[in-house]
Amino acid sequence: MPKASDETGKEEAGRTAAKPRAKAPAKPRRRFQRESRDPVGVVQSYFSAVDARDIDAMVSCWADGGLERIAPIGELRAPDGVRAFFGELFGAVPDSRLEVLDVVAQDDKVVVRWRSTGTFCGEPFQGIEANGARIALEGCDMLAVEDGLIRRNDAYYDGTQFARQIGLLPAQDSAAERGMTKAFNLRTRLSRPRGARELERVGDGVWLIRGGFPKKTMNVYLIEEEDGVTIFDAGIRAMTKGVATAAASLGGLKRIVLGHGHADHRGAAPGLGAPVYCHPDEVADAEGDGGEHYFDFSQLEHWFARTFMPRFLKSWDGGPVKVEGTVSEGDELAGFKVVHLPGHAPGLIGLWRESDRLALVSDAFYTLDPQSGRFGPPRVPHRAFNKDTEQARASIRKLADLEPDAAWAGHAQPLVGDVAGQLRHAADNT
Repeated sequence: MPKASDETGKEEAGRTAAKPRAKAPAKPRRRFQRESRDPVGVVQSYFSAVDARDIDAMVSCWADGGLERIAPIGELRAPDGVRAFFGELFGAVPDSRLEVLDVVAQDDKVVVRWRSTGTFCGEPFQGIEANGARIALEGCDMLAVEDGLIRRNDAYYDGTQFARQIGLLPAQDSAAERGMTKAFNLRTRLSRPRGARELERVGDGVWLIRGGFPKKTMNVYLIEEEDGVTIFDAGIRAMTKGVATAAASLGGLKRIVLGHGHADHRGAAPGLGAPVYCHPDEVADAEGDGGEHYFDFSQLEHWFARTFMPRFLKSWDGGPVKVEGTVSEGDELAGFKVVHLPGHAPGLIGLWRESDRLALVSDAFYTLDPQSGRFGPPRVPHRAFNKDTEQARASIRKLADLEPDAAWAGHAQPLVGDVAGQLRHAADNT
């Protein structure tokens, strides 16, 4: 009996050992919920969701319409913009991970320094095909949290390092990078803005830089002040670097004052990064099409000018500007008095300095034929570009009544000698 019992026990033990064990239930996917409405808690929840590539949880941390600025990529709005961008990113780097390195908070602002790693092996990102490159980037986000939700995030990362790591740019200090740098430096030397070396003295504290190809007939005036340089007229877009260099050599650019808003007088303004001023009657055109809505190219006498002048204007133009403020007849500006000289443009102005009888007058008159490029005596601006030609004549007479010793226009050469007599002749006979 005991023996049989031993055998039976062994059989039972064998059956027990052979019985498969039930599997433990699968753990549900972790969801990252905002555990706190405190700004730091909200941000920690958000970055945990980014690390987990959980876009739904990420979006839940955002206020509707919240702004995400990612330098150097651009701006997007929550929730759709956040969902689209990170969907593309996680599709391109399917194993991405995010490590928070530092967190600094003050009131509703939270700054996070982070490190992201992954493999660029999935879908294209920002138009770039994935190539299996390993990525390791550091960046910084500055987030604003209000009522437990992210209202704004300014995110910064080194786009150059990303480009190097995926092979879009050559590796640092490589032979390819050195060759690229040499080519860039050669191009810079050949096209370097001459700026300060080409400044021409107009009067006390007033300088001229000329531009345009081939005759350099576009005039930009720089007026020195104690706290920086005021530019009068902004020439053409191709002059941007030269004007910036010249202004820097004289103490730095303070503001831009447009004599008027035509393409060849506002051209460099958008690229100079300084506040722009003009006459109230010129604001709409300076911020719009540059006055082209009243140009009549059919008035030009030569077929070449009728055909190509619209193209020239587009190539000269830097585009619409944002006008910071206005100046009007009689205002004091950089030691000059503003004079309204409408006709060529509704808000055309000049600057008049009584002490040395110096006038800077934009296109109040021409000393250049815009069709042939030939220099000559002063004349009424060409009717093809005028808002009101008869009003332009009256403005030339108004300028003559100031009896200037020198009048510098927006193009080509100044008037000296019997300036008033030359201007009256131009108003009456051209």
